[in-house]
Amino acid sequence: MKKIKIFIIVISCGIAVIPLACKKSFLVQTNTFEGTIDATFNKSEDVVALVNSIYDTYQNSDLLKKCIWYRANFSTHDFFNWGGDVFWNNYQIPATFGGVATFWNQSFIGIARANAAFGVIEKAKERGIVTPALADRLTGEAYFLRGMTYYYLAASFGGVPLELSAVTNGLAPRASRDSVFRQVVADMQKAESLLWSKTVLPVADLGRATKGAAYAYEGAARMWLKDYAGALTAYNNPELANYRLMAKFADANEYDKQNNDESLFEVQFAKKAGDPQDWGGSWQPPGAELGWIDSFSWPEEVTQQGYDYGNPALWNSYQSGDKRKLLTIVGPGDTLASPGIIATWGGLKGYIPVKEGFAAGNAKYKADDGTILNTVGTLTRPWYGSDSGRSGYFCAKKWRDPNLTGNYGPQRIFGDQNQILLRYAEVLLSRAECKVRTGDIPGAMADLKTVRDRAWGGPGLAPAIMRDSANFDGTPGVAITDPLQMVLSEYRHELSGEYSVFYDLCRAGTDVAIAFIKKANGTVDASYEPITNPAPGPTRDGKKHGLYNTSLTADKAVLPIPQGAISLNPNLTPNPGY
Repeated sequence: MKKIKIFIIVISCGIAVIPLACKKSFLVQTNTFEGTIDATFNKSEDVVALVNSIYDTYQNSDLLKKCIWYRANFSTHDFFNWGGDVFWNNYQIPATFGGVATFWNQSFIGIARANAAFGVIEKAKERGIVTPALADRLTGEAYFLRGMTYYYLAASFGGVPLELSAVTNGLAPRASRDSVFRQVVADMQKAESLLWSKTVLPVADLGRATKGAAYAYEGAARMWLKDYAGALTAYNNPELANYRLMAKFADANEYDKQNNDESLFEVQFAKKAGDPQDWGGSWQPPGAELGWIDSFSWPEEVTQQGYDYGNPALWNSYQSGDKRKLLTIVGPGDTLASPGIIATWGGLKGYIPVKEGFAAGNAKYKADDGTILNTVGTLTRPWYGSDSGRSGYFCAKKWRDPNLTGNYGPQRIFGDQNQILLRYAEVLLSRAECKVRTGDIPGAMADLKTVRDRAWGGPGLAPAIMRDSANFDGTPGVAITDPLQMVLSEYRHELSGEYSVFYDLCRAGTDVAIAFIKKANGTVDASYEPITNPAPGPTRDGKKHGLYNTSLTADKAVLPIPQGAISLNPNLTPNPGY
């Protein structure tokens, strides 16, 4: 686990002018660097560090949590924001939102570093500083990371500037969204020819991009382009046969199972000796290998934060026996199902605030029978937060790091849990969608069955009939008969709380995504107060199904172009509706 050492470096060579949206000086093509390629990159490790710096752009909590994770989960309304960013709950993200600016800036920093790396690697190979094999791998990583970054930019913003040169004036106009995804395909194809296979990647390099990851992102980009036959070709490449579902769904996201055989690409985090796990330490460079990503999803009762919380409609939508449920979302009366949390803490009852609160006689930490609480609140006293502003349901996928203790002494709210951007289960579900689109329904059902069987604990255990949200009286919901809706339902139940569901729904079509999200959220009780004051919170008995009526429109299916970027580049145009 956690084998890549990520370095933050300054690219100090004559070919690199990094376009940032925060300083006008970066829009000018004047070379103000004193270093040169020959002077700066004299050792193999210098060249490796340059490529590592591209990976480093993702090692940013604001980028991952406040941008990609928020988009993937808040926009489906399976999870919601509490705190300063509640505009996500009604799709009113402002162009001035700092998270969007971070997403944009970090992405183009990474793209600039990749563009600079191509020439540096080639020159280093000519001078014998790196071997041809290492040069190929590093070049492949740069193409992969540039392509992956453009994938998330296009999926999030629509068309964006295509910056493909090491020197740029930073004034490129927006390319069309399809043009960007075609560039993703091109970058991934180059990466596929250069990257190493997972089967030969040294243990010391676990976490680096591989051929299989490139084929997976190529397939995803082709799906955005509606090239389902081409996507199937990518998904069926033998390199992806080197990956497999973990035997248990619990293991896919477990802390002690990172960089496992199901993971195609995950952002690496690592705790170095002496790293403080609080706000005063490793959240900023140069100690940026820890993040607050996971603790933000915990209840306020444990972390004094609780900045995102779950929709009981998601909790209620799982079919009986689906082991993914409590490993995705937990609510009143539920115990934590993570094997690592159970082994380390004995469940919720082992956490510092629970033990101390119970000892002090605080009722919120007592079970209904008077013993120390070992569930996420109780049915009679849900954990709504001190202002009754949450739902009582929380993301269990972000409650897997046993080294986090919450915002209590000792403060440990920063952890080193890797963040999985793509895993093999999503490849299987995406392949199933491609098969539906190309008329191979039996093949699609076989891929779905593989994923669903694992969800129920093994081969042949998944029920033959898929159903939409269960009724509140415990009876099964309506059977799903449309193959595409089956795939969309599995995206939701397999991947919620990770980094992709909203993207996968929009990839299927904006109209498809809107209809699916509205149906998934159900209806809201007429007495329910919207957005600003969700007290007293939805209850498990079904009095309140969804938290908000979905106001998603086609315009809001993309994020606003950051106002700062538009101010600095007159060739950028805002997205409609912003």
